[in-house]
Amino acid sequence: MSRTETMAPPTPAIAKPRADVRTFWRVLLAVVAPLPMLAKGVYYLISPVPGDADFDITTRAFTADPRLAETLRMLDVVFCLLLIPAVYAVVWAARRGAPRLTSIGGFLSLTGCLAGFGLMGGIATPPYLAAIKGIDANAMRALEAVTENDPVYQVASLLFIAGIVLGLGLLGAALWRSRVAPAWFGIALLLGGATHPFIPGSVGQGIGLLVAAVGFAGASVALLRTRNDDFDLPPA
Repeated sequence: MSRTETMAPPTPAIAKPRADVRTFWRVLLAVVAPLPMLAKGVYYLISPVPGDADFDITTRAFTADPRLAETLRMLDVVFCLLLIPAVYAVVWAARRGAPRLTSIGGFLSLTGCLAGFGLMGGIATPPYLAAIKGIDANAMRALEAVTENDPVYQVASLLFIAGIVLGLGLLGAALWRSRVAPAWFGIALLLGGATHPFIPGSVGQGIGLLVAAVGFAGASVALLRTRNDDFDLPPA
């Protein structure tokens, strides 16, 4: 008997099943969706100064209550860190029922977020640095003035406002039309996003953002209702 005849055939390799991570991503996006607007709404409700207060007023308020200033900064961290994934959650939820509105609203919102968060200075604002970190107030006042007059900052600010007002307004309409969640979620996002900059006073603006957070929760509802087989992810 030859050696070839006595050798056993090779055992075929058994492919290991790929891990299904769709539940993880669905639930994560559902949890994240309302958080940034909730954080920013609370920020406005507890802020000791209006959003358009000048450097000196804001610095004095932060100096008088450093703990509140740190709390506001942490709320801004949540807002800046989670708004883009929250917008993506709404885009995903509404994309099939209202593809055109979702595409335009998502493009405007995401462009505005990227411009705002990337080009407008972040959470370490001059009043915070002067009041909490002890950096020279005159230098920080000059920095704020130069920054706000910089064309890049001004364009980024306009893009950010357009992303919030127009982008989120269109996404709210898309969520409403898509019928993936009760209509009032989409209406809340439409009203909360589009009207926020035009409501007078910090309390009114904070309430507007909380209404927008309710709208974002509509994406959470849609995500939690979705089957994994309908949750599209790019191939790993």
